[in-house]
Amino acid sequence: GFHYLQKLNAPSVPTDLIHKGQNRVIEASLTLIRERAKLKGELVRALGGAAASSSLLGVPLGHNSSFLQGPAFAPPRIREAIWCGSTNSTTEEGKELKDPRVLTDVGDVPVQEIRDCGVDDDRLMNVITESVKLVMEEAPLRPLVLGGDHSISYPVVRAVSEKLGGPVDVLHLDAHPDIYHAFEGNKYSHASSFARIMEGGYARRLLQVGIRSINHEGREQGKRFGVEQYEMRTFSRDRDFLENLKLGEGVKGVYISIDVDCLDPAFAPGVSHIEPGGLSFRDVLNILHNLQGDVVAADVVEFNPQRDTVDGMTAMVAAKLVR
Repeated sequence: GFHYLQKLNAPSVPTDLIHKGQNRVIEASLTLIRERAKLKGELVRALGGAAASSSLLGVPLGHNSSFLQGPAFAPPRIREAIWCGSTNSTTEEGKELKDPRVLTDVGDVPVQEIRDCGVDDDRLMNVITESVKLVMEEAPLRPLVLGGDHSISYPVVRAVSEKLGGPVDVLHLDAHPDIYHAFEGNKYSHASSFARIMEGGYARRLLQVGIRSINHEGREQGKRFGVEQYEMRTFSRDRDFLENLKLGEGVKGVYISIDVDCLDPAFAPGVSHIEPGGLSFRDVLNILHNLQGDVVAADVVEFNPQRDTVDGMTAMVAAKLVR
């Protein structure tokens, strides 16, 4: 309705009326995240605190996808799979997810409700950034963001870097480098998120692992920004290095971004861009389990429930990545 109103350019509706309404919706959205984060932070501290507690924040955004927009529906499906009764709530390393000192949840940024008010992507990205900062303000909560398409990584990494006061090292697992300058003219495209991150100086090192769909621009952009790109065609050679990473020294910590399509589609068919020849699930877990570094935030993105199997196999894969 707001978009139609703007097309009509109705002179009887003052522009400031729309802007004030948009601001109220944005403030209400941020208030919800703020209060939920406060509550969860207080709960963790009352239980004796923790060095760090992962806190789920959903960002159900799909409109910056270049092919399918199904990732917008992923966060609730991932949550459902995390707590599915078919498995227990303990991680492989023995952490109990039902313990708030290990995992909390502050809900979703209401992306569609904000967009329905006519808010553009510049302001929407700012809302995502501010939402992440609100979580980080409640020590010891650290944001573990559920996407959504990969465009969300830019405002999330920006928030982490700005809040901590400096760049981070980024470990990015993906079939694609997502580093186009502006894919199809969209600077916020899910295929351009890491160009925005590197331009902003939010990452010192960017390691991209699992790459197997990269063109000339992807390689040239990688060289331009000094990205360390590890392609699947040489994974057997790089395996020992990648399974023994030490990151984050001299910067504000480590950020992990996992695009579910880093996995071979045999393990995760529910993605928009099916690209054979990827990592096995155990390859990914080995990289994550052996990583040495202070992980300050992370995201799991690009799960597309609309392409998942009937039994929700990829939802369970995304949930296991969260665990």
